[in-house]
Amino acid sequence: MNYRTFGKTGYRVSEISLGTWQLGSRWGDPFSEEVAQQTLQAAVDNGINMFDTADIYQDGNSEQAIGRFLKAHPDKEIFVVTKMGRDLNPHVAEGYNEENLRRFVLRSLKNQQREALDLTLLHCPPTPVFSNKEVFRCLDQMKAEGLIRHYGVSIEKVEEGLAALEHDISAIEVIFNMFRMKPAEELFRKCAEKNVGIIVRVPLASGLLTGKYTDQTTFGPQDHRTFNRNGESFDKGETFSGVDYATGIRVAQQLKEELHTENLANTALRWILMHPEVSVIIPGASRPEQIVANVKASELPALTDDEMAIVKRIYDEEIRPSVHHLW
Repeated sequence: MNYRTFGKTGYRVSEISLGTWQLGSRWGDPFSEEVAQQTLQAAVDNGINMFDTADIYQDGNSEQAIGRFLKAHPDKEIFVVTKMGRDLNPHVAEGYNEENLRRFVLRSLKNQQREALDLTLLHCPPTPVFSNKEVFRCLDQMKAEGLIRHYGVSIEKVEEGLAALEHDISAIEVIFNMFRMKPAEELFRKCAEKNVGIIVRVPLASGLLTGKYTDQTTFGPQDHRTFNRNGESFDKGETFSGVDYATGIRVAQQLKEELHTENLANTALRWILMHPEVSVIIPGASRPEQIVANVKASELPALTDDEMAIVKRIYDEEIRPSVHHLW
């Protein structure tokens, strides 16, 4: 495993870490504490030292499982990223007020059994929140009180990240992959200038970039890949990175063929690591063996200039027209 400095936090994080949206089970399946703990243990055993979670993941079970793991392994130095705000109903900008923000932080502290949160992110709030100085004043105050060590934002659109960089954030979490290249144009450079860490989520476009899906592949009824393809429940870009499913299948096969790879998933992760501004990638895992598969990307040789050019050409021809301008 290779490690990178996580922006102004100064922390050295495993460049492949763990996203825990599916910790303990696949989407919609019953949560398993045993599987969750086995998955977290597998992550640590393979050199991972960052867990990314949220207060709503697995109805709070993700944060709580992480808290139990940390308590059982006090010798392990794990950096935990959590997110807050998505359980607001309705999810509106006005809900991001001091009362709610404090409530979210205190709940995550309780879930994780900790005295301070390593890093908390606003969880893809409505766009006006990123320009609301009062929201960030409240975060600064909780930081001064020692409730949080660092804060940042998780974003849907590049413009939201650029607005957030006007505040004293430590990190931005953003979708970036072979099917979503826009963040590399301006956002990455601005983050580097301000020493803001970049967390890459949805690195495999909800599985499309494994190259294993076909038009016959089915997903569970509670899986967002079944019910959110057109943004019925949340931002469309979170599901398959906003790419039309049939197009994604076809282009993934094209990438496999032109890059001469049978393991498109690891190649796709290694492609992200070719961008030095990226601090960490957080592919998800619902079972331990997926951890082992993901971390192998850290050991791969760098992509060649020709391979990078192939990915860029295919994106420009097949993906950019329908995706690039939206996020």
